[in-house]
Amino acid sequence: MPASSASSATSSAPTPTPGVDLVLLGGDIGIYALARAFHEKYGVVSTVVTRKVAGPVADSTILRTVELGMEASEEQMIQALVRVGADKASRPGGTRPILLANADFLVALLASHRELLGTYYHLPLLDDEVLSDVADKATFSEICAQIGVPTPRTVVLDFSSGTAPEVPDLDLGWPLVAKASRSSAYNAVSFPGKRKVFEIADRAQLVDLVDALTTAGYRDRFVVQEMIPGDDTSMLSVTAYVDTRGEVTLLGGAQVLLEEHTPGALGNPAAMFTTELPDVFDQSVRFLEHSGYRGYANFDVKIDPRDGVAKFFEVNPRIGRNNYYMTAAGANVAEPVVADLVEGRELARVVPSREVLYSIVPWTLLRRYILDPQLRARVQAIRSQRTVHPLWYPVEGMRRRAYVLAAQANQVKKFLQHYPRPSADGF
Repeated sequence: MPASSASSATSSAPTPTPGVDLVLLGGDIGIYALARAFHEKYGVVSTVVTRKVAGPVADSTILRTVELGMEASEEQMIQALVRVGADKASRPGGTRPILLANADFLVALLASHRELLGTYYHLPLLDDEVLSDVADKATFSEICAQIGVPTPRTVVLDFSSGTAPEVPDLDLGWPLVAKASRSSAYNAVSFPGKRKVFEIADRAQLVDLVDALTTAGYRDRFVVQEMIPGDDTSMLSVTAYVDTRGEVTLLGGAQVLLEEHTPGALGNPAAMFTTELPDVFDQSVRFLEHSGYRGYANFDVKIDPRDGVAKFFEVNPRIGRNNYYMTAAGANVAEPVVADLVEGRELARVVPSREVLYSIVPWTLLRRYILDPQLRARVQAIRSQRTVHPLWYPVEGMRRRAYVLAAQANQVKKFLQHYPRPSADGF
């Protein structure tokens, strides 16, 4: 990692803040990034409850892990959270922790047990009806249409009857994009060739996908959308928090430079830099206020080069895997939820104060995917000032640092296998 990364945080642990505690469900990069944000701001050593203690959360000094085993059921996960919450409450001066998850199906799981979990935890969750609406990509597009927020043209295929829906005549152009309307429902099925997002070349491929989904037992909606031209650098990310008063108290964004291209992670940003996006921010706030949103939100947006309009793809009802770009840029993502739920105070909107390059891939790999010379020069200038990797935290030991280096080497291998050269549409 560049020297700027190593100097980006103090190497000594901050003093713990009384009354602030965090429990996390899951074990990916985003979970570690949340733990890091709470540790940087409040000195919190978080508790991570996960089926498997994998690299992103292993051997860490800023969190303790509760490993349940890969066969643990959803009910067993809830039982484990209850045990952790009850144990914390029983300690002298016990603190009521904040409970967060960072995968759609886990957010849905917490929401379905909110009454039980609310006994032990602060739960920054959306109301059930709002969660159902915003987590559904089809309904998301409908809400955006109501308030004039642009989205790609969309057709919805409904599999809820258990039979294959008829594929209508489409006027979206080819190729087009297809993806599950709700990732929490899609997570429950498996079939050969399963991907997070599909590029569909023609009608025959779409019919084949419909047949595969039906055979796999998929019982939800699938959205088919026009392909918005442009490579990964046309993508934008917006991160927000809405407090219990309905005020947006965290708001920032970044331009994506490179997304992951493995089938299961397609579309997850691998590198981005923070930047001002005033029009996109205004539209994001409009959506959050109109929908009655509460808690963390992460929008995926793409600039359409045909008209220069930012098209909103979806909002994730969680903070998103790559949330550390906000904390690194001066908008620590822990502060809004602590002010809201623990301290009960109104907070002026927290926004990023500086440009940073966030990247989980080596610069030598990233630069070959940035084709525009002006953009590459801009990123190089930002990189020389501040580059961050969410897992590269100076308070951690040598085993963690070795893991980060190995993970970066693995990223090179994955890109050479799945996306060896940049394409015009990012597929």
